[in-house]
Amino acid sequence: MNNRPRRLRRTAQLRNLVAETRVSKDSLIYPLFVTAKRDAKDEISAMPGQYHWGVDRLPELLDRLAALGVKSLLFFGLPDHKDEIGSSSWDENGPVQQALRCARFRHPEMTLIADVCLCEYTSHGHCGCLKQDDRGSWTVDNDATLPLLARAALSLLDAGADAAAPSDMMDGRVAALRQEMDRQGFLDRAIFSYAAKFASSFYGPFRQAAGSAPAVGDRKSYQMDPRNGREAIKEALLDEDEGADVLIVKPGLAYLDVVARLRARTDLPIASYWVSGEYSMIKAAAARGWIDERAVTCEAATSIIRAGAGMIITYSAPELAGWIDEGFLR
Repeated sequence: MNNRPRRLRRTAQLRNLVAETRVSKDSLIYPLFVTAKRDAKDEISAMPGQYHWGVDRLPELLDRLAALGVKSLLFFGLPDHKDEIGSSSWDENGPVQQALRCARFRHPEMTLIADVCLCEYTSHGHCGCLKQDDRGSWTVDNDATLPLLARAALSLLDAGADAAAPSDMMDGRVAALRQEMDRQGFLDRAIFSYAAKFASSFYGPFRQAAGSAPAVGDRKSYQMDPRNGREAIKEALLDEDEGADVLIVKPGLAYLDVVARLRARTDLPIASYWVSGEYSMIKAAAARGWIDERAVTCEAATSIIRAGAGMIITYSAPELAGWIDEGFLR
């Protein structure tokens, strides 16, 4: 028999030698939640092992991540004030702005990415300002939201962010951010665009964590329909044309087909966001002894890289970094 693929699976080192997919610490981006409460470290009940961090407690997390080799962070904020236009998102003393300054000073080697969206800052929980349509229903005003997103992005970049990550799914937001960033002198700062963000049911734990559930309606009129794969590629390529530097597909594990299809259409770096519901399902099953958390988490990370993403945004980044050190993930 000439063809015996099993020959290259005989020993662990042979398997490692011919492995097509390798997960690196450099590919990991850790999302964290910063609250306006100064001295807080409050566990998020729907996301075991994740916390709301006050800026005063943030150094202990930053130091632990640095020691593990997790070098890239994605910041979300929980302000103490919300209004109809999300004005706290551009407050220079907002929780994320303070956290960025803290992280930039304490660990200047880290890559700091700031989520840009209004949902955590608006009283109604939507990703932009609202208006009534001709039927009397409330809808997000796409074009009126763009300058607000740009204003928030500039505030975050001024506080020390290396990249702005617009997650709102407004049409034209990448072009609006790129224009204002260039005009204000941030020509060297990147845009990590949530290029294909689906209206997914996997976001439930995050909405509890970020206090961002819509007070009325849902986000299906601006986030993508989960049934549409071709449209996701269209959205991503539009963002590339508008000046995005990195394209994000969200959610991650349930949308690996989109990652693979996008990889075939662009040379830009792709990130996959392994979202809260996907994370919490693994945690819940592991807590009941139904699965091996380490094995499943490592397998999931490998599947994301295998699909074509070069970066993984994941709440499991600290654990994955440790398992890489221990040789369980290569």
